Amino acid sequence: MNKHGEVGMKRNDSVRNPSRFHRREAFTLIELLLVLVILATLAAIVVPKFANRGQEARITATKAQIASFETALDAFEVDNGYYPKGRNGLEDLVTQPKDAPNWKGPYLKNIPLDPWQHAYIFECPGKHNETSYDIMSMGPDGRVGGDDDITNWESKK
Repeated sequence: MNKHGEVGMKRNDSVRNPSRFHRREAFTLIELLLVLVILATLAAIVVPKFANRGQEARITATKAQIASFETALDAFEVDNGYYPKGRNGLEDLVTQPKDAPNWKGPYLKNIPLDPWQHAYIFECPGKHNETSYDIMSMGPDGRVGGDDDITNWESKK
């Protein structure tokens, strides 16, 4: 018995005998696996949302480029009284055609490819816009037709 009336335990017994007062110093394997499962679940939810942002940005850029073509084509039409004809009509926005004496271009610096590195498809007179022109990007799949085509006639509906 010590001077405080306690039996068999000294003040430093907990330091000398770690099994008596169990201290936890590390994570168990189950806890680590649980954290990994939670992180994997969050990644599975979040990553696809961010991965799709690139595709959405390309689609938005394509729509903006088509709008830019429309503005340039309208300016060409005001100056010359007609829209450029045929499938290569977009080139008339950059280089003066022989039959356009009132041409005040260039209306564009160049004719870019779409974000998927395909040429835009231009047709005048258009099949969908019979009094003007059709402009289309084939979209991500690079093929005419399908749900991924981006056009100037779908946006006007």
